Amino acid sequence: MSLRFSVLASGSTGNAFYIEHQDTKLLVDAGLSGKKMEELFKQIDVDLNELTGILVTHEHSDHIKGLGVLARKYDLPIYANDKTWRAMESAIGELKMEQKFHFEANSVKSLGSIEIESFSVSHDAADPMFFNFRADGKKVTLITDLGYVSEKIKAIIHGADAYIFEANHDVGMLQMSSYPWNVKRRILSDYGHVSNEDCGLALSDVVTERTKRVYLAHLSRENNLKELARMSVDQVLRERGIEMDLHDTDPEKPTPLYEVI
Repeated sequence: MSLRFSVLASGSTGNAFYIEHQDTKLLVDAGLSGKKMEELFKQIDVDLNELTGILVTHEHSDHIKGLGVLARKYDLPIYANDKTWRAMESAIGELKMEQKFHFEANSVKSLGSIEIESFSVSHDAADPMFFNFRADGKKVTLITDLGYVSEKIKAIIHGADAYIFEANHDVGMLQMSSYPWNVKRRILSDYGHVSNEDCGLALSDVVTERTKRVYLAHLSRENNLKELARMSVDQVLRERGIEMDLHDTDPEKPTPLYEVI
């Protein structure tokens, strides 16, 4: 079996990502209620009892809301870096010591048949990180929740077969929104979120001929639209001579399991 994945949910109200290879089945973040997470897994026909573990990107509530509930109910190991553990421990409740594992940023860990490379991102959290997943010569990159895409990150994520990439907001919509100025300033800062245009610019530097699919993720409900995100990213890519298969994600329903071939 090749790498397969589903963006279970993506957006400011909750985020979760599932990836599998052979018998290794991993969840990244659990930013919705335990009940909603169970519903999402039923929709992709995956048994939560078979999960290998949960990786955590950072401690914001839209990434850990259901984490403690799922870990306790299904007796799952959790992998997070030291600063994230300290930042989220009170929010996720009591866990057994044997469920707590450390996976530091900018390191590589193998869980079952999947090799996972973690890398730091610029975001207003304790020690936020995202991941490259590798198996059978294929690479899937998950990258959201960052203020900008540095040259270092571009080198790390270059040439993936598939990307789940942040396209959080349209700058014009955000500037005209009812958000307080301090919130707008945070989102637009180097520790906030990537805009549609910046998503397209970053992708134009990292996609290659092997890249088959891009999912636009973590869209703001108030300051973006699926159609606008797709159109904006596509326009930037086409201006640079790149045609790419762009796909939507949703805050409440999973994408179909996609097999990386």
